Amino acid sequence: MASSCFSGTSISSAYHHERRPYVRPKSIQSQPISKQTHPSSSSTAITTTNSTSTTGNQNNNGLTVREENRESRNARERESRERKEEVNNKIASKKAISVILRREATKAIIEKKKGPTNSKKLLPRTVLEALHERISALRWESALKVFELLQEQLWYRPNPGIYIKLIVMLGKCKKPDKAQELFQSMIDKGCTPNHESYTALVSAYSRTGLLDQAFALLDQMKVTPGCKPDVYTYSILIKSCLQVFAFERVQTLLSDMAKQGVKPNTITYNTLIDAYGKAGRFGEMESTLMEMLQEQQCQPDVWTMNSTLRAFGGSGQIETMERCYEKFQSAGIRPSIKTFNILLDSYGKAGSYEKMSAVMEYMQKYYFSWTIVTYNVVIDAFGRAGDLKQMEYLFRLMRSERIKPNCVTLCSLVRSYGRAGAKEKIEGVLRFIENSDILLDTVFFNCLVDAYGRLGCLAEMRQVLEMMEKSGCKPDKVTYSTMIKAYTSNGVSSRAKELQDIVGRQYVNRRDSKLSQIDEPHFR
Repeated sequence: MASSCFSGTSISSAYHHERRPYVRPKSIQSQPISKQTHPSSSSTAITTTNSTSTTGNQNNNGLTVREENRESRNARERESRERKEEVNNKIASKKAISVILRREATKAIIEKKKGPTNSKKLLPRTVLEALHERISALRWESALKVFELLQEQLWYRPNPGIYIKLIVMLGKCKKPDKAQELFQSMIDKGCTPNHESYTALVSAYSRTGLLDQAFALLDQMKVTPGCKPDVYTYSILIKSCLQVFAFERVQTLLSDMAKQGVKPNTITYNTLIDAYGKAGRFGEMESTLMEMLQEQQCQPDVWTMNSTLRAFGGSGQIETMERCYEKFQSAGIRPSIKTFNILLDSYGKAGSYEKMSAVMEYMQKYYFSWTIVTYNVVIDAFGRAGDLKQMEYLFRLMRSERIKPNCVTLCSLVRSYGRAGAKEKIEGVLRFIENSDILLDTVFFNCLVDAYGRLGCLAEMRQVLEMMEKSGCKPDKVTYSTMIKAYTSNGVSSRAKELQDIVGRQYVNRRDSKLSQIDEPHFR
């Protein structure tokens, strides 16, 4: 079935079909994906159109004046778009060069003027640009050094906004202790803390998983004048609790919001719907969605739709996903490229290749440009279906569109080649990696270990560990368990026993290390 649905002719003809101007018919807006045009009939129509166009080009007398005018108009529009893109690229490159030169000049000035006499006479713009650059890049150590230099300037006055930006940066870098020190320094310098600075510190603790400290700060905010927590404070805490599946604390926060008179906003509801869906708690997800619909100030948006579709589609509830898609569209919510990526992924994993092809043709027809996520989803679907020819075609098409493959793309290729027993294809992927600057991760190497294990190439599988070491990646539990499975299935029980002993020793060492790192003051 997979080969018939994924024939090379239908997909390639659908992709290379000449696109018409973007006009979305009303019937499509309220029509579910399952009821759209069958992909086989659509591809046939496309092929017929292409053949007719070719015949018309061979015989110019067969073209009408209207068709000639349309073709010339489309050609002029394409040329105009290409010229605009070329000009925009030149402007962007010039801006990038100027930014780089300015940053290098700023760095040189700061390094040059560091000293007992000149360090206090730097220009405000020079120091502030250097600080902003380091905060944006999350270079917290360098940012704190520049902040120290900033405080030495004669013109400097303590500014709560700078402190808040630094605290947010330290939270993203998982440095809550540094954030607490900076918060206290802000108070010592005479800056009055407000709900924004408290919220930044709450975020720093909650991002690191220190929920007790974050909740203690929340209680402190309630009794501090002018620092009452708002919906953003609660939304940050709710998101952090959901990430560690602390659903009871989430209910506590929602009850506390009601007592404080703080109403959830669209971001709060979307965070809850997305987390409940990922956790498979569909009843709570649907009740949250119904509560959101009852709020006049919190209307669902495309993020709400995407979270709902991802939840049902990822769990294989395709019919429910399609009904939700139809209802969201009838409510006037237009799908985005992420919406179609979710539909493609859901149909691909469910084996609904006909509906997947229909979504692809719809995207091509109405100017939804493919992203790297789209290519990764479709390449993985073709690989799962065993259609290596079409998978490789899309990989070449992806590179011709100047979309750089990533580890997800390479994992799909290696996984598919391993299932198909194509060892030489895997070697081709490794050669491609050698000639690229793609940063590999442990997940890719685990896929490579699994592929070699399936093929019985145990020597190559052992060499993957050396490749991981060169790339700076450490084997994890999945790496060793995959190798143990490969050795066991190939009758090499001695190797499997050695790896089991290594995994056992690593577990004991990690447990002892965690016990030795317990900070006693936390128990006081």
